[in-house]
Amino acid sequence: MTITIKKCTLADLRLLQDISYETYNETFKDHNTPENMNAYLKKAFNEKQLEKELANRSSHFFFVYFNNDVAGYLKVNMNDAQSEDMGAESLEIQRIYIKTNYQKLGLGKYLLNQAIEMAIERKKKNIWLGVWEKNDNALSFYKKMGFVQTGAHSFYMGDDEQIDFIMSKTLAL
Repeated sequence: MTITIKKCTLADLRLLQDISYETYNETFKDHNTPENMNAYLKKAFNEKQLEKELANRSSHFFFVYFNNDVAGYLKVNMNDAQSEDMGAESLEIQRIYIKTNYQKLGLGKYLLNQAIEMAIERKKKNIWLGVWEKNDNALSFYKKMGFVQTGAHSFYMGDDEQIDFIMSKTLAL
């Protein structure tokens, strides 16, 4: 078993788009209408949007490979790229997505640890993320990894307003 990580570049845009559609759809399609899913996927993962995110120096994408197969990805944001104003001492994990057939292999923990290492290297005191209030698996995982709920915010899936819990972890520097 070999797990590796690779920073995404603009040259990876198509692969990033494909894995974004696949993992997001696998995770949320059973809980949302097809219309709302399609609206969100088109807005969040269109070529222009991903190109803009990849070009932002305060955002970083990483693919995780399991035995040379792309199994998932991580997106982190700092500074003004954060989806909420959490300040310069914080790093946001905006996305950790693992393909269904690669779940339960420790890849989510691997990516989470990558984000924590990045935060520590950059002297960030906090790491945070938003997770859908009904995503019990993710909530359980983050709690197990030492995150606590510190707030909530609205998230729109198409025209459906949903609630994301904001979960945070203070880092020991």
